[in-house]
Amino acid sequence: MLDIADDLHRWVEQGRDFAVATVVAVGGSAPRLPGAALAVDADGTAVGSVSGGCVEGAVYDLCRQALADGGTVLERFGYSDEDAFAVGLTCGGVIDILVTPVRAADPARPVLATALAAAARGEAAAVARVVDGPSELLGRALVVRPDGSYDGGFGAHPELDRTVAGEAGALLDAGRTATVEIGEQGSRCGAPLTLLVESSVPPPRMIVFGAIDFASALVRVGKFLNYRVTVCDARPVFATAARFPDADEIVVEWPHTYLERTDVDSRTVLCVLTHDAKFDVPLLRLALKLPVAYVGAMGSRRTHLDRNERLREVGVTDMELARLRSPIGLDLGARTPEETALSIAAEIVANRRGGSGVSLTGAHTPIHHDGTRTPAGRIGSVA
Repeated sequence: MLDIADDLHRWVEQGRDFAVATVVAVGGSAPRLPGAALAVDADGTAVGSVSGGCVEGAVYDLCRQALADGGTVLERFGYSDEDAFAVGLTCGGVIDILVTPVRAADPARPVLATALAAAARGEAAAVARVVDGPSELLGRALVVRPDGSYDGGFGAHPELDRTVAGEAGALLDAGRTATVEIGEQGSRCGAPLTLLVESSVPPPRMIVFGAIDFASALVRVGKFLNYRVTVCDARPVFATAARFPDADEIVVEWPHTYLERTDVDSRTVLCVLTHDAKFDVPLLRLALKLPVAYVGAMGSRRTHLDRNERLREVGVTDMELARLRSPIGLDLGARTPEETALSIAAEIVANRRGGSGVSLTGAHTPIHHDGTRTPAGRIGSVA
């Protein structure tokens, strides 16, 4: 639901009633991850997607029905040989979808409105809803902020609210959307409840060091992948808004100095395109110690070997060097700045999702990998 927060927040502000269908679980080759949503308002306007097209029509009808009768339902869509051309996922997957009405009189509307407003502003928030449990809890929600405070709840069991807030806060810290199971009174005992916790966090950062032509292409691809992109270079003549109109931020500063003072986290990717030892060595010396998701350093294989020796001379350990992906990017035979940017972005995505980087044709690897895999120490470099 939070993945279409901009549209839904606008609908709330306009006083519209709507129903939202949210993917809560997937199996097999399902095209969308938990948290993906489709919403339909009282006029029949639809936004979002839950399946990339396979079951949109059926889910649309469920939303219209939920608006009419006020009921929350959990529906499973899948594939079988008998109904391959009926409603289902012809790609072979299975998805469970929670359909919830959000009408003016619904008690959960203010809670969901709070979560949608935060997500629309780019602020961190998590919202928890019951997927499977007593009927009186269906449709209720609880929203959690990064400081642990929360609004809403599930009624008669304060301990349940506190437990859900703790679980949701942990997922929010990790930037994850997932289902959790707890007892209906907040303990691990008793009748089980299944809840969907959706996390909305600010976009991850991509910091591109080196204001060169390859950087301009990489900035565009980074924005396409929903990163907040910063370009940093010590040379003011190159680090300009005119050269990088798509960047969120341009910093004129020595790269390692900027990296020392800026905020990074386990989702941050660092792309070192400076291709100059006086910039690369102090920058990578620091970068290899940080718990970031990915670091890349552009250069030929000879440059890579020379850079490694220089890094060892300033105290970088072999264990730290092992984190470095070099040359940067996947082997696409890239030549142009745009092709090179695609190569780098492909490696970043593969690293984030646990992909192998090999061609799917003839491979026996999964098409869709576990979306929760976010390694914190894989780093990279390209000729």
